[in-house]
Amino acid sequence: MIPTPIGDNPLEEVVPQGTLAVVRRLRFFVVEELRTARRCLSRAGIETPIDALTFFELNEHTAPEQVPRFLQPLLDGHDMGLLSEAGAPAVADPGAALVQIAHEHHIDVIPLVGPSSLLLALMASGLNGQSFAFAGYLPVQARPRQQRIKQLEQAAIRNGQTQLFIETPYRNIALLSDVLKTAAPATRLCIAVCLTQPQQFIRTAPIAWWRTQPLPDIHKKPCLFLLGV
Repeated sequence: MIPTPIGDNPLEEVVPQGTLAVVRRLRFFVVEELRTARRCLSRAGIETPIDALTFFELNEHTAPEQVPRFLQPLLDGHDMGLLSEAGAPAVADPGAALVQIAHEHHIDVIPLVGPSSLLLALMASGLNGQSFAFAGYLPVQARPRQQRIKQLEQAAIRNGQTQLFIETPYRNIALLSDVLKTAAPATRLCIAVCLTQPQQFIRTAPIAWWRTQPLPDIHKKPCLFLLGV
């Protein structure tokens, strides 16, 4: 399981040499998007020519019945890499389906070290790192989204549990607007944008403070939101 850069950083800045060494010797890969994966592997300095590698695409368009056949190289005795589009594979990522089937076949699953936006944001937030939950994507429609934000805030207050969630980048502003409209003034909000990249922005403050500030530049940028007390 191979974490990939969250941005366009040089791989050596965010992926350890040990992980890159494993990647460079593999010939079989399950990837979320073929073009992105090929570019990432080229940057990693993979030993086998790209055109000689075998790729299986696993994303939202992959039919569930196709996934088990992706294991065939493993069943034939080969090692295989699982790459996400960005960050850690199988976390908020369709690769989890393949990992589940691998366990059912008693195939060793080995997570490699690399960037994870969820943990990076939690580390930098100052919110509770002992108890936290990832809620994934919130509803697209405004009213259900506001109801879900209120539920997450109540969980944060009731349990002291940090709540993490994300949105499709072009809907970041709509989500942030609803958080500021819905949450209580004393609730703390962390916004973490473009993690690991030169333009990285991470700020935690009460909702009351955020309401007095211009909205940060998060439109069409990878962003994580965290609510806590």
